[in-house]
Amino acid sequence: MNGASRIWKGRAHDVAEVALDDFRSQEEALSLIGMVPWVLVRCSDWTMIPLENLVAASRGSGTRIAAAIANETDLTGAAFALDHGVDAILVADDLWGPASEVAGLPGASKDTPHSPPAKISTAEITSIESGGIGERTCIDLTQRLDDGEGMAIGSVSGLLCLVHGETVPSDYVPTRPFRINAGAVHSYALMADGSTKYLSELSAGDDVAIVLPDGSQRPATIGRLKIERRPFLLIRYLSQEYEGQIIAQQAETVRLVTPGGGYISVTDAAAGDEISVLSDLRMRHMGLALEGGTIER
Repeated sequence: MNGASRIWKGRAHDVAEVALDDFRSQEEALSLIGMVPWVLVRCSDWTMIPLENLVAASRGSGTRIAAAIANETDLTGAAFALDHGVDAILVADDLWGPASEVAGLPGASKDTPHSPPAKISTAEITSIESGGIGERTCIDLTQRLDDGEGMAIGSVSGLLCLVHGETVPSDYVPTRPFRINAGAVHSYALMADGSTKYLSELSAGDDVAIVLPDGSQRPATIGRLKIERRPFLLIRYLSQEYEGQIIAQQAETVRLVTPGGGYISVTDAAAGDEISVLSDLRMRHMGLALEGGTIER
């Protein structure tokens, strides 16, 4: 196409072309990321979700995503997918004008300022209230935890609580040093590869991230999950003007990690107490972190 020739300066063999028609072709396109400089997708029936998935997966991979657009109404969707947009748009001459206008809109084809990398920070509990009744997930690992270790769990992906392992002796139940009572099924869990998954998506064999008090991490494999109906507490907390929350089982054996590697039971916690959180303010799509803003409450 004449329009394409005005912007393309690369080599034809640098581009892998995929007809994005169904989930199988999406998997084919995803498998090419990191393998080729460009992936050009053509959608027979335009859909945004597969394109968003490719944009998210390509961040930092060295592969750029291009989309062939045949309709003017699809230009903005491609240019702003996940607030990032594809790296290039392929259009015929009759769409060159509209495509140039979209490229000139505020925010188009501009890098989003980088968020600070994930780090351990201190949060102050602002309120604790009943969280009703729901499905609680216990994560049983194939290895034991040490005191101070836990998983990053929470309702807000940017500020995940460090939920302590059941390594602490109790007068009423024996320790379960392989277990983390992680909370409600909707919660995020940090995985060993840096992505997040909902607790409802986890299964035996998945590798989660075990977070140490100093912020370092190690992988651990899930052996099984226990999901049961239990009463909850809704715990809200604030860190550097950002608010997070976790819905945890109302039980004295559920503990949150505190600054310095200690712990506090959720049934003993009160407004004003300090806890440790994993701070990562990047947005997430399908569990993948990428630059951009999002609001979760």
